[in-house]
Amino acid sequence: MKYIIDTSTWIALVRYYKPFDSNMVILDFFEKKLKNDEFLLIDEVFKECSFVAKKIVIKELEFISSKEIITKTSNIYPTKKFFNLLENQFCNKPQRNLLNDIEIDNFTSNYLNSADAKIILLALDIKNEKDVEKVFIVTEETSANNDNKLFKKIPAICKEIDIKSISLPKLIEIFNSEIEISIKDLNA
Repeated sequence: MKYIIDTSTWIALVRYYKPFDSNMVILDFFEKKLKNDEFLLIDEVFKECSFVAKKIVIKELEFISSKEIITKTSNIYPTKKFFNLLENQFCNKPQRNLLNDIEIDNFTSNYLNSADAKIILLALDIKNEKDVEKVFIVTEETSANNDNKLFKKIPAICKEIDIKSISLPKLIEIFNSEIEISIKDLNA
């Protein structure tokens, strides 16, 4: 199984879990999973982490800057089918109707270079691999309220392409027996 982790999840990990992880149980677990290539940190997410939230992720997680754990996405290209999905199913039609063709092209181009698009493209790539059981996208985003953006948020897109999106608490729940964390560990 593969878990692609987005920027919002890394920020949540640092803000809401790290302060209570005095024994580094959760952070060591994440580092191990990244090194084992089970959790994926893509290059575009790393870039976002280096300029959002006052660089909190980069400053607080030393291991995240290791080039060996960053998955490159420069060789992943959208297919004709992906462009069709982007235009018809990933797009917020009411917002699209407010834009002219040039604006739509600009938003589409920017989106295709974004971390969200690269996450979706990588997930689709992995989904098509025969040796990977399942792929999950880990995000703190919700399907609701898209802030009037042209393209839907990750969980809404995941529903369209039959890829599971889960939150950080759900990810930790899935691996709870492996993390072996207790309230005592968090308060040590």
